[in-house]
Amino acid sequence: QVQLVESGGGSVQAGGSLRLSCAASGYRGKYMSWFRPAPGKEREGGAAINSERMTTYTDSVKGRFTISKDNAKNTLYLQMSGLKPEETAGYYCAASDHTFLLSWSTLREDAYHFWGQGTQVTVSS
Repeated sequence: QVQLVESGGGSVQAGGSLRLSCAASGYRGKYMSWFRPAPGKEREGGAAINSERMTTYTDSVKGRFTISKDNAKNTLYLQMSGLKPEETAGYYCAASDHTFLLSWSTLREDAYHFWGQGTQVTVSS
Protein backbone atom coordinates (compact mmCIF):
# COMPACT_ATOMS: atom_id res chain seq x y z
CA GLN A 1 0.00 0.00 0.00
CA VAL A 2 1.44 3.35 -1.08
CA GLN A 3 1.43 6.15 1.45
CA LEU A 4 2.68 9.69 0.85
CA VAL A 5 3.12 12.05 3.79
CA GLU A 6 4.04 15.68 3.22
CA SER A 7 5.66 18.02 5.72
CA GLY A 8 7.53 21.31 5.81
CA GLY A 9 4.74 23.73 5.03
CA GLY A 10 4.37 26.95 6.98
CA SER A 11 4.17 30.71 6.80
CA VAL A 12 6.79 32.91 5.18
CA GLN A 13 7.13 36.46 3.97
CA ALA A 14 7.13 37.18 0.27
CA GLY A 15 10.53 36.40 -1.17
CA GLY A 16 11.18 33.78 1.49
CA SER A 17 12.03 30.09 1.20
CA LEU A 18 10.62 26.78 2.35
CA ARG A 19 11.56 23.17 1.81
CA LEU A 20 8.77 20.64 1.55
CA SER A 21 9.28 16.92 2.13
CA CYS A 22 7.23 13.91 1.09
CA ALA A 23 7.97 10.58 2.73
CA ALA A 24 6.89 7.76 0.43
CA SER A 25 6.27 4.28 1.78
CA GLY A 26 5.35 1.26 -0.34
CA TYR A 27 6.26 3.08 -3.57
CA ARG A 28 8.93 1.91 -6.00
CA GLY A 29 7.79 3.64 -9.19
CA LYS A 30 9.51 6.08 -11.54
CA TYR A 31 7.65 9.38 -11.38
CA MET A 32 6.86 11.74 -8.52
CA SER A 33 5.78 15.33 -8.47
CA TRP A 34 4.46 18.30 -6.51
CA PHE A 35 1.07 19.86 -7.29
CA ARG A 36 -0.90 22.82 -6.01
CA PRO A 37 -4.44 24.11 -6.73
CA ALA A 38 -4.86 26.41 -9.72
CA PRO A 39 -7.75 28.44 -11.15
CA GLY A 40 -9.95 26.21 -13.29
CA LYS A 41 -8.18 23.03 -12.20
CA GLU A 42 -8.25 20.94 -9.12
CA ARG A 43 -4.43 20.96 -9.08
CA GLU A 44 -1.63 21.96 -11.40
CA GLY A 45 1.77 20.37 -11.61
CA GLY A 46 4.63 22.51 -10.41
CA ALA A 47 7.58 20.15 -10.59
CA ALA A 48 8.21 16.50 -11.41
CA ILE A 49 11.14 14.11 -11.23
CA ASN A 50 11.77 10.62 -12.56
CA SER A 51 13.93 7.80 -11.28
CA GLU A 52 16.85 9.02 -13.44
CA ARG A 53 16.55 12.39 -11.67
CA MET A 54 15.34 14.13 -14.80
CA THR A 55 13.20 17.09 -13.76
CA THR A 56 10.37 19.08 -15.30
CA TYR A 57 9.03 22.41 -14.07
CA THR A 58 6.09 24.55 -14.95
CA ASP A 59 7.22 27.93 -16.31
CA SER A 60 6.06 29.93 -13.31
CA VAL A 61 8.44 28.17 -10.91
CA LYS A 62 11.51 27.66 -13.09
CA GLY A 63 14.59 29.12 -11.47
CA ARG A 64 12.89 29.38 -8.08
CA PHE A 65 11.83 25.83 -7.19
CA THR A 66 14.01 22.73 -7.15
CA ILE A 67 12.63 19.20 -6.93
CA SER A 68 14.86 16.40 -5.72
CA LYS A 69 14.60 12.88 -4.34
CA ASP A 70 16.62 10.92 -1.84
CA ASN A 71 16.22 7.37 -3.05
CA ALA A 72 17.80 5.88 0.07
CA LYS A 73 15.17 7.57 2.23
CA ASN A 74 12.44 7.33 -0.44
CA THR A 75 11.71 10.98 0.23
CA LEU A 76 10.79 13.67 -2.27
CA TYR A 77 11.70 17.32 -1.68
CA LEU A 78 10.69 20.67 -3.05
CA GLN A 79 12.98 23.58 -2.28
CA MET A 80 11.06 26.80 -2.90
CA SER A 81 12.58 30.27 -2.96
CA GLY A 82 11.35 33.67 -4.03
CA LEU A 83 7.87 32.75 -2.84
CA LYS A 84 4.97 35.00 -3.85
CA PRO A 85 1.70 35.66 -2.00
CA GLU A 86 -0.29 34.16 -4.89
CA GLU A 87 1.54 30.89 -4.27
CA THR A 88 -0.28 30.46 -0.99
CA ALA A 89 -1.86 27.02 -1.32
CA GLY A 90 -1.86 23.45 -0.20
CA TYR A 91 1.01 21.57 -1.85
CA TYR A 92 0.49 17.93 -2.70
CA CYS A 93 2.96 15.16 -3.36
CA ALA A 94 1.98 12.64 -6.05
CA ALA A 95 3.36 9.36 -7.34
CA SER A 96 2.65 7.53 -10.59
CA ASP A 97 2.34 3.87 -11.52
CA HIS A 98 3.17 4.58 -15.17
CA THR A 99 6.41 3.07 -16.42
CA PHE A 100 6.89 5.75 -19.08
CA LEU A 101 5.71 9.34 -19.27
CA LEU A 102 6.65 12.05 -21.73
CA SER A 103 8.17 15.00 -19.91
CA TRP A 104 5.20 17.31 -20.56
CA SER A 105 2.80 14.72 -19.17
CA THR A 106 4.64 14.46 -15.86
CA LEU A 107 2.90 17.70 -14.84
CA ARG A 108 -0.58 16.38 -15.64
CA GLU A 109 -2.75 15.49 -12.70
CA ASP A 110 -4.19 12.45 -14.49
CA ALA A 111 -0.71 10.90 -14.76
CA TYR A 112 -0.67 10.18 -11.03
CA HIS A 113 -2.28 7.46 -9.00
CA PHE A 114 -1.28 8.21 -5.43
CA TRP A 115 -1.63 11.44 -3.48
CA GLY A 116 -0.64 12.80 -0.12
CA GLN A 117 -2.90 14.84 2.13
CA GLY A 118 -1.07 18.08 1.41
CA THR A 119 0.91 20.62 3.40
CA GLN A 120 -0.14 24.27 3.61
CA VAL A 121 2.14 27.06 2.44
CA THR A 122 1.16 30.63 3.31
CA VAL A 123 3.07 33.57 1.83
CA SER A 124 2.36 36.98 3.26
CA SER A 125 3.10 40.27 1.55
